[in-house]
Amino acid sequence: MKKSVIITAIALCFSLVTVNAKTATENINMTPVEFEFKVNSFCVSIAKGDLETVKKLIDRGADVNEMSNGMTPIMYAAKFNRTDILKLLIAKGANLKAKSAKKMTALKYAELHGATDAAAIIKDALAKVKAKRKK
Repeated sequence: MKKSVIITAIALCFSLVTVNAKTATENINMTPVEFEFKVNSFCVSIAKGDLETVKKLIDRGADVNEMSNGMTPIMYAAKFNRTDILKLLIAKGANLKAKSAKKMTALKYAELHGATDAAAIIKDALAKVKAKRKK
């Protein structure tokens, strides 16, 4: 009998504690957070694979080495395996050794995203640059 009275008293204490429990909302900071990813139209065209628009933007003076959201245009072309655009950017003087905000090169982006064709083009272009320096 004593055990059942003690168990009942403990159960009653627990039920009173949970009934009177309050959610502490006074200390929660509800500051709105906004994430902004701004990619310029040149890099968006590259990511979509729109070669004609890329050509037009280059003809109008788009910088082939300008960073957009921490990456250069050649990195976007490499990441999305846009081989025709990649060749065009290399021909227009894109810096193959430039590093992104994440400290990665276009070759690294191509390898990370399985863009084997783009990686081969970049390796070939880097080899040509190296060969020219040796002459």
